[in-house]
Amino acid sequence: MNLGASFVHSFYINFIRDNRWLLMADGLKITLIISVFAILVGIFFGSLTTLMRRCHIKRFGIIGRIISWIIRSMGYLYVDIIRGTPMVTQLLIVYFVIFASWKVNPVLVAIFAFGFNSGAYVSEIIRGGLLSIDKGQTEAGRSLGFSSASTMLHIIIPQAVKNILPMLCNEFVVLIKETAVVGYLAIADLTRAAEFITSRTFDFAMPLITAAIIYYVIIKLLTLGITKLERYLRKADVR
Repeated sequence: MNLGASFVHSFYINFIRDNRWLLMADGLKITLIISVFAILVGIFFGSLTTLMRRCHIKRFGIIGRIISWIIRSMGYLYVDIIRGTPMVTQLLIVYFVIFASWKVNPVLVAIFAFGFNSGAYVSEIIRGGLLSIDKGQTEAGRSLGFSSASTMLHIIIPQAVKNILPMLCNEFVVLIKETAVVGYLAIADLTRAAEFITSRTFDFAMPLITAAIIYYVIIKLLTLGITKLERYLRKADVR
């Protein structure tokens, strides 16, 4: 059997017979669902953590300062623990420890776990974006009569978004690749679907390489989109 005929036979056995290509399609859908909703959850946790780490309660004297310190410490501790432990370990803890007593859809557990993990990195992204804005902008806002909250909302954040958005897109790219470990929860994502096909056909090359190509194409398209977004934002800055 020549190379071309071998390739066609392998393709037929792995994807055409028994409509196994549907497993890959469904796995890709699960991967994208987890990634999209996880980044949204991550943005929520990241924004909340950023607020916690910038907490300064000026009222109530010493009590207000103590409460502020506790809230800031919780934010720093969350980021430190999440960034210092493996994603797979966090995923297993969330599923087998935190949600062990509830019958929760594993996909929802994965979304929460990846979102909770991503939140720590998103918090750093937002913090870096805010710090990239010159302090003179804050002083200018306060000199115009804006409060601290109004200055942040109307002056600092709109400028910081230009720096934050491309990095958030990069975090989404990383998240898509990280979701390949959801097979630990028996979730039929793209990688798991490829492994299932190999268990039926005993052909490891075709399904796994195909899964890798699909990941690569998705990541490449997103990367090109991020590059165009960064160019557009730079042109907007020049204007």
